[in-house]
Amino acid sequence: MAAGLLELGQAFLVCAVAGAVALRIGLSVIPLYVVGGMLAGPFVAGRAGLPAVSDGELLTVLAEVGIVLLLFFLGLEFSLDRLLSARSKVTRAGVIDVVVNLPLGIVIGLALGWSAVEALLLGGIVYISSSAIITKTLIDLGWIADAEADPILGTLVFEDLFIAVYLAVVTSLVTGGGDVAALGGSLAVAFAFLGALLVAVQYGTGAFTRLLDVSDTESFVLRTLGVVVPVAGVALSLGVSEAVAAFFVGMGFATSGHRERIERLLTPVRDAFAAVFFLWIGVGTDPRLLAGVALPLAAAVVFTTPAKLLSGYLGGRVYDLSARRSVRVGLGLVPRGEFSLVIAALAAGGSTTVMRETIPALAVGYVLVMSVLGTVLMQRSAAVERVFVRFGPARR
Repeated sequence: MAAGLLELGQAFLVCAVAGAVALRIGLSVIPLYVVGGMLAGPFVAGRAGLPAVSDGELLTVLAEVGIVLLLFFLGLEFSLDRLLSARSKVTRAGVIDVVVNLPLGIVIGLALGWSAVEALLLGGIVYISSSAIITKTLIDLGWIADAEADPILGTLVFEDLFIAVYLAVVTSLVTGGGDVAALGGSLAVAFAFLGALLVAVQYGTGAFTRLLDVSDTESFVLRTLGVVVPVAGVALSLGVSEAVAAFFVGMGFATSGHRERIERLLTPVRDAFAAVFFLWIGVGTDPRLLAGVALPLAAAVVFTTPAKLLSGYLGGRVYDLSARRSVRVGLGLVPRGEFSLVIAALAAGGSTTVMRETIPALAVGYVLVMSVLGTVLMQRSAAVERVFVRFGPARR
């Protein structure tokens, strides 16, 4: 008991130090949590004979809660009415985004000799942008009030909806193995469960409202967690992504009239558990494996960065933005982060060496590079705009 408590305290201490460093140097905290986990984990601190944080059951459960709360909060941001009012532009920009970027990741995976499922996992990792990093950077740079914020956020909304279906499918593919009947059964259970959740979201506004209609803060927080965490647990036990289930529950609470109160009271809880999730990803990553994925990592960065710039630019044009503002849309979508790591965590439970070792290591390296690169590109957008507008698609 004492050893577990000490190890958990060490994990929170590493997260606190990583957060302080990120604040000091002006970068997103997500990659630094991952790096902190690698340094404090068994593959660095442990090999050096220092006290190390292990990815045992306690840390794994806390990390799962972090995934659940991250996706729950994303679901809270969805307004179905607002989404439907802008559905044409959101859909067009989102389709461009997925058609350009997801197949590119799949092609890279197949070119590396991976199986179709492994390539599909890589496609998701390189496709999905980081809502957490992008939203924070938009606010920090003051872009949130500018015209480019609408296509950026609209594309993120489409990605979140698409990734919900994607995660349901790949979870069944990874856990179902090669048994076609088992795979079909898993998919049927997944979509039946998600369908039931969607019905609850659509018609359960009154129930969500009454559940949280309590003045006591403690009861309010416990009731919220008492819904989202058990629903996610049931989803996981059925072979459905707990992240997707939490996302749907968040959509349900978004219409309850208590969204602002949930965000105000539970944001610190979410941030604490999310930090543990990113740390856990680093703890389970052997830095020596990064050298082994240098080639696919370089290929992913070199090919997917301009692809995301291009799809974002075209998405900006869908919203009738100028060439310069459309370039900003592309820059704003470059960072990758939490979703790529969620997919990596899913892959780590697979049956092949590529799933268990290569894809998680590649995802960690990719997120580290793309989160830093994307943030820097957004901060230096003026120089990129001049080059892109002069020589890129905008000129043609």
